[in-house]
Amino acid sequence: MEKPRSLVRIVVPVVVAALAAGVGLAFFVSALLRPPDLPVDTNPVPLAGHNLCASVAVYFRSDDEMRAAAETFHDDPKARRVFVETKAEAYARFKEIFKDQAELLQSTRPDALPASVSLLAVPGTDLAAWARELHARFTNADQVQVNDLNAAAARWKATAPPPKCPREGEY
Repeated sequence: MEKPRSLVRIVVPVVVAALAAGVGLAFFVSALLRPPDLPVDTNPVPLAGHNLCASVAVYFRSDDEMRAAAETFHDDPKARRVFVETKAEAYARFKEIFKDQAELLQSTRPDALPASVSLLAVPGTDLAAWARELHARFTNADQVQVNDLNAAAARWKATAPPPKCPREGEY
């Protein structure tokens, strides 16, 4: 006569199979809910026409310094998009922004504005930490600045905050 299988020999495999199925289902659901990866294109393009809301900007005294820096981001794993602005382009944008303030325009020389590289990061990048790295990397830069409109609006407790910055970092 055969002995009946013990309860432990039956329950343990059933529980293990149920747990494995649950873990598999959880990975499947998380894969479906995870947003798609954003495209990466680190070829420098002009900043004109782009409204960045979460970026790091590196400012330089000359267009040549800016261009040399912009080319170094091809292999930077934190860089997703690279935008450049020459001194002349920065001055043209300045004139457009402040077109109704003649006194300010008259007191600002065309060469007073810096050339810049503005960077959108891959999702999950700590912009402040990256800015510190870039400051150490580009010792010839005048300034490295984090531009995060969501964080700024929260810090200033804005009564009419800007629209939420999309994951792409650009409106």
